[in-house]
Amino acid sequence: MIEATLIENNELPSLLIVDDDSVFCGVLSKAMTKRGFSVVCAHTIEDALTLAETSAPEYAIVDLKLSTESGLVLVEKLKILDPGTRIVMLTGYASIATAVEAIKLGATHYLAKPVDADEIMAAFERTSGEPDIPISANPLSVGRLEWEYIQRILTENDNNISVTARILNMHRRTLQRKLAKRPHRE
Repeated sequence: MIEATLIENNELPSLLIVDDDSVFCGVLSKAMTKRGFSVVCAHTIEDALTLAETSAPEYAIVDLKLSTESGLVLVEKLKILDPGTRIVMLTGYASIATAVEAIKLGATHYLAKPVDADEIMAAFERTSGEPDIPISANPLSVGRLEWEYIQRILTENDNNISVTARILNMHRRTLQRKLAKRPHRE
């Protein structure tokens, strides 16, 4: 199902929000409309592509995990449709592997949820990296390292849990339980 919040003034920059959480989409849509965007929302990759093929958005906010699909697929397809689209990837399951892949596929920025509209606006405005960003003095915890490693192997295997479990020499159900947990915070 496609939801649309359109403003009659076609001079506003277009924004596509793609998230399977309809409440989040509604709240974010209102916040971004107040910030001067003409907003459309989709809850699946298929619906998002239908909207983007009709009119390629200037900006997009894409959730990493869309039900059973990966938002990374959509990032790649949006960039093919219009290389100028500025895309911010959002996720509640942040990992280094998915952040790297999102940027490689064309995302402008990658933000971990919870996130507010001002952070997204700042991410859209960034055009380059920050060489002065502080380097953490604390190494990653063992739990976080395990999470990162699992995410990297999962990404390398196109999110195929069975193949990833075999590579990790782990029972598939054990891997599924680990994936259902939130990543360790640092």
